[in-house]
Amino acid sequence: MLPLSQELGLLPIGQRKVISALKNPLYFSARRRFVEWAQNEIAVVPDCHKRILFSDEAHFWLNDYVNEQNCRIWSEANLQVYVETPLHPEKLTVWCALWAGGILLQKR
Repeated sequence: MLPLSQELGLLPIGQRKVISALKNPLYFSARRRFVEWAQNEIAVVPDCHKRILFSDEAHFWLNDYVNEQNCRIWSEANLQVYVETPLHPEKLTVWCALWAGGILLQKR
């Protein structure tokens, strides 16, 4: 069975090859140590999951620029389009965190 994008004959515009850290064998031992630490922490402090904070940050450019590394645009044609952009365009940065106590949000 082919992926839907191949079945439809679509090509990614601005495709980049990214090596996933999850597939890198050098990170396997670090991930394993983290899992062992988390299991031990849960055994000692049953509500430790309430102390974990997940956060992320995103940048939104106000001149319609799209970060192609984080966004894929699919098309039937393999377009190579170059658009001049300002050296320092205006952008809005949003930071958000989730934890057991709720959501934290900051805009800059």
